[in-house]
Amino acid sequence: MLRVLSTHLFLNQRLHPGLLELASRAGAQAVEIFAARQHFDYTSREHVNELAEWFGENSLEPFSMHAPLFPDREMGRAGAPAVNVLHPEKSRRIDAMDEIKRALETAEHIHFKNLVVHLGEKTDTWSPRALEYAETALEHLGAFARPLGVRILVENLLNEPTTPEHLMLILEMGHLHQAGLCLDLGHAHMTEGVTHALSTMGSRVASVHVHDNHGLKDEHLWPGEGTIDWAATMSGLKALKNPPALVLELDSKFGEPHHGLDERIRQAFDKLA
Repeated sequence: MLRVLSTHLFLNQRLHPGLLELASRAGAQAVEIFAARQHFDYTSREHVNELAEWFGENSLEPFSMHAPLFPDREMGRAGAPAVNVLHPEKSRRIDAMDEIKRALETAEHIHFKNLVVHLGEKTDTWSPRALEYAETALEHLGAFARPLGVRILVENLLNEPTTPEHLMLILEMGHLHQAGLCLDLGHAHMTEGVTHALSTMGSRVASVHVHDNHGLKDEHLWPGEGTIDWAATMSGLKALKNPPALVLELDSKFGEPHHGLDERIRQAFDKLA
């Protein structure tokens, strides 16, 4: 399975070639770029070109991008609304789609192959309208992403619309055959359990967000520091017909200081082997 490091680890820092080089030294074969403007400013031609040039000269792959969760540089702390394609207000859904497409457009220069998207916020509930909005958003994003060579991957969250069963229903009812799923192990552990999520989503899982917690809070800990059964989890992942990418998605507080960080990342990947 492909070893991928999410740049979520460096979320509070500007993403620069030095951080990508650290990922490469740590044994990552690819990265998932987290599209948060204070970290990766997808609206800045200079920033996009800087990273595109680096990827063009190095072997580390840009496997995926995580779609933006907020449109500002402060992750909503100053009051900016979340990027929510399921919001009841049409104007908010349109704004959310526009923000995601701004990030998607960078695939013209940074040739990532997958875009991980969220459906809704934590308090969103399941309803026929949520199903309709989800299908519409994913169909529209898929049509926009396809010419760029990008596949849409939908992540299981902690809300009702993104339970494993509902995600599979959204893809089936919307005839979204080209879309896939991103299985977030930490979110699954806090809800229905990793084994259940894997058995339900397995055939569509293309990427796995790897992090640990104690079942109560989304802590984004190193594998083994929480209560996920890693032996059973890895056995289940290895049994899939098409092995998914393993994306190590750790809390940004672990990204500082950098001394010894590359070795710790390498050990985490080795633990998953």
